[in-house]
Amino acid sequence: MKRIEENSLQFYQSDLFPGIRHGIFTRHGGVSPAPWASLNLGGTVGDDVKAVRENHNLMYEVLDVNADKACTTWQVHGADVIMAHGPVEGRKWLARADGVMTNQADVPLVMRYADCIPLLFHDSKKKVVGLAHAGWRGTVQGIGKNMITAMKNAYGSNPTDIQVVIGPGISIEKFQVGEEVVEAVEEHFGTLDGLMQRDPADGTAYVDLWEANRRDLVDAGVENIEIAGICTYQNTEDFFSHRAEKGKTGRFGVVMQL
Repeated sequence: MKRIEENSLQFYQSDLFPGIRHGIFTRHGGVSPAPWASLNLGGTVGDDVKAVRENHNLMYEVLDVNADKACTTWQVHGADVIMAHGPVEGRKWLARADGVMTNQADVPLVMRYADCIPLLFHDSKKKVVGLAHAGWRGTVQGIGKNMITAMKNAYGSNPTDIQVVIGPGISIEKFQVGEEVVEAVEEHFGTLDGLMQRDPADGTAYVDLWEANRRDLVDAGVENIEIAGICTYQNTEDFFSHRAEKGKTGRFGVVMQL
C-alpha cells in the first residue's frame, strides 16, 4: 500500500484497486480535539457532532466523492451483509450490519474502525465494491466469507475475480483474549494452528485476526489478498486504538467508491 498526504489528511491506497476511489484514513488532518484528535469519524464516542461531520466532509472532499450519497451501516460486530443503492432518507445509516456492498457508481461506502479489521473488496469484472468490519465476533461468524457469498449471489461475482485488502487493525502481539474467544476461533476454523499463541509466562492467549480473515477469504475462493500489516495498537500516532487508548479515542474511516 502507498501512503498519501493531501490537504493535511494522510491515508493509504492499494495497488489492487486501480481506478477505484478509496482510502484508509489515519487520524491526521481533522478538526476534533483530544482524545479524538483529529480526524475522528465516530459519532458515538463523545466527540462534538459538528466536528465529526466536518471530518467526514474533509475525507470525502480529498477523495472527490459525493458526500450526499455516502452510505454506511450501524456496526454491531456481526456478520450480516447488505446492498447499498443510496442513502435512506431521514437516517444516517442503512441497517444494522457489518458488511456493505454496491455496484452503483457515485455511491461511496464508508465504515469506522479502532482495532477491528477493515476488509475492502473489489470485483473489477462485475464492477462491485464492498466494505466489512471484522471484529473477533464478526470474524468467527465468517464476515469475510459472507461478503464473498453475497457478491456472488447479488452480482454474479466469481471469487477469483475479487481482490481484498485486509487493512490496519490490532495484531496478534496485542490482541489478548479470553478462553471464550479461543473456543469460538477453534469452532469456526476447526483448528488453532497459526491462529493463536500463548504467552509462555502466564498462558494467556493471543489471536491473529489478520490471518483468521485471510484464511476465511482463501477458503471462500479469493486468490488476491493484500495484508496491510499495520497494528493499530502499536501505531496510535497514526490510528485510533480502542484497546491501547483504553476506550477514550476516536474511529478512523475507510471509504470506497466505484
